[in-house]
Amino acid sequence: MIDPFGRHISYLRVSVTDRCDFRCVYCMSEDMTFLPKSDVLSLEELDRLCSAFVDLGVTKLRLTGGEPLVRRNIMWLIDRLGRHLKTGKLNELTLTTNASQLGKYAQDLYKAGIRRVNVSLDTLDPAKFLSITRWGKLDKVMEGLEAAKSAGLAVKINAVALKGVNDSEIHDLVAWCGREGFDLTFIEVMPMGEIGDAERVDQYWPLSMVRAELAKRWTLDEIDYTTGGPARYSRVRETGGRLGFITPLTHNFCESCNRVRLTCTGTLYMCLGQEDAADLRTALRASDDDALLVEAIREAISRKPKGHDFVIDRRRGAKSNVRHMSVTGG
Repeated sequence: MIDPFGRHISYLRVSVTDRCDFRCVYCMSEDMTFLPKSDVLSLEELDRLCSAFVDLGVTKLRLTGGEPLVRRNIMWLIDRLGRHLKTGKLNELTLTTNASQLGKYAQDLYKAGIRRVNVSLDTLDPAKFLSITRWGKLDKVMEGLEAAKSAGLAVKINAVALKGVNDSEIHDLVAWCGREGFDLTFIEVMPMGEIGDAERVDQYWPLSMVRAELAKRWTLDEIDYTTGGPARYSRVRETGGRLGFITPLTHNFCESCNRVRLTCTGTLYMCLGQEDAADLRTALRASDDDALLVEAIREAISRKPKGHDFVIDRRRGAKSNVRHMSVTGG
């Protein structure tokens, strides 16, 4: 699949549920209204949709949420999708999680063919963790991370840089990830959903400033490493660990975007920061044959925009995308 700007679309991120056992402040409102179950694709439909993308050239598949591991019988889907790893059509099947359920699922994930997981974790302080996630318990996440290591899963920690919240912890996060053998990626807060009046703008911390602060203690050597996503990586000389930066605002990565996002309702977003979308559920349910579905996918890719329009600046206002992050998938 080639988009209008010559980019080969080889990476599909799939939200298998909009539900989560946390309520992170930058992802959901505290009193979320979730989709009725009748609107959500069945696991069988998700398998068929993902498989259609694989047949069209997608080689990397990431399952997201909400929290994907709270979806009932989710291992059935993961086991099914693992067949594409065995045929060689899929290079990687991976998962983004909050780690709350990894204690239960880590071994099964490895057996299904997953070798790497991304874990969202913004702080090592239990009180701050509860404040950010509203419902989360840090000790349960730590248990999940230990289970992932024991199962043989590589772990990358994703931390949203939040000024006034975790800005005093960035050195601790680098040191901790180095000791644990985890990669670490810092992410700029994105204007998605209810950004609030001034709070989200006040929390925005450009990663150029984060990197400058880190350079006071750590030696960051640029490396040619990629996981297929938007992060740019350095090696932390003192720990040997990899450190990534995802900068949708200060330095967007749109020119090399190879990704599209599928929601649990079958809506395909060609760009995280744009509202244009394609309804694949109708085509999926219209026929047992995939011809209509493939046609709908190709038409959607032909409309993939050049880039997003994220803005979060007190002087220019905050241009927000009205969708919560949990709707599109992290």
